[in-house]
Amino acid sequence: MRATADTLRRLISAIVKKGGSAAAEADQVAEHLVRANLMGHDSHGVGMIPTYVRHLKAGLVVPNTRAKVVKDDGALLMFDGGRGYGRPVAGQAMDAAIARCRESGVVAMGLANAHHIGRVGAYGELASAAGLVSMHFVNVTDHRATVAPFRGTDARFVTNPVCIAVPGTDRHAPLLLDMATSQVAMGKIRVAKNEGKPAPEGALIDAAGRPTRDPNVMYSEPHGALVPFGGHKGYALAVMTELLATALTGGPSIQPGNQRMGGVVNNMFTVLVDPGRLAGVDWLRREIDGFIDYVKASPPVDPKLPVLVPGEPERIAQAERDRTGIEVDATTWAEIVDAATTVGLTRAEVATLST
Repeated sequence: MRATADTLRRLISAIVKKGGSAAAEADQVAEHLVRANLMGHDSHGVGMIPTYVRHLKAGLVVPNTRAKVVKDDGALLMFDGGRGYGRPVAGQAMDAAIARCRESGVVAMGLANAHHIGRVGAYGELASAAGLVSMHFVNVTDHRATVAPFRGTDARFVTNPVCIAVPGTDRHAPLLLDMATSQVAMGKIRVAKNEGKPAPEGALIDAAGRPTRDPNVMYSEPHGALVPFGGHKGYALAVMTELLATALTGGPSIQPGNQRMGGVVNNMFTVLVDPGRLAGVDWLRREIDGFIDYVKASPPVDPKLPVLVPGEPERIAQAERDRTGIEVDATTWAEIVDAATTVGLTRAEVATLST
């Protein structure tokens, strides 16, 4: 199945709306998922909709929920997402934090108990569009662990993404680091399974701790596990991310003293900084332009593969997929259609929405 972004937005919005969301929320969730596909992150794209519908039916995501202010203390803000759809509640928290940062110059913001917030880079993009630097630390809980600790053989935490965003200049687009602390995101294993392809080399271990490329080890008992990127370094970053995203936000970590209901809950600790209140915007832009030019001038190993900077792979993917469309494998497409019928759309309606 190859579809335009508009086609997928229309279908996904209809599914979310049929699940009880107001039109504006449904459109926002759909835009968020489709944009992940456009930027090359199929792991966080429309293939998440079957999971969202399962959670909806189980009461693990609550439509039309707004982020609740838990604490407002100057440069410190805390919100509870109330298991609302992640993009709307995280967007509300980010909007408030951005507005406050314009006043205070720096903000530390915690968001707890949001349903799956999706591609974390979206929130970095909100900050950089406002001229702010941002850092985001996110954990994943409410379901079984999927990532093994360094030197461990079974999973003890999840993919715990980290995002850092820096505004752009007149010459260079904003920089965006958005990565899982595991070798790959769990969604990439789901995509590999659905496409009938092996997992990336070095991404998985089986239940005995042995390296494997079989994505099915993550979906059968006893479960295998993802591994951290960079050995002990990625593992250490994942541990610190788990603690920052929970101990400072009031949201649960994945430790067994906290309930796991089989959903996806994200907690996010965010720091926003106004560069104009430190060394200044002119200095920031001077250093970005000079440094990026210097880095990208390195002669590439392969002339067809030039040196890139964070955020550039996503822009390249978006340009290509805007031109050629978004490909959805047959298994994922069938799961999306089944999810649509689960919330009450007919297959005829799905077919109409998909054309």
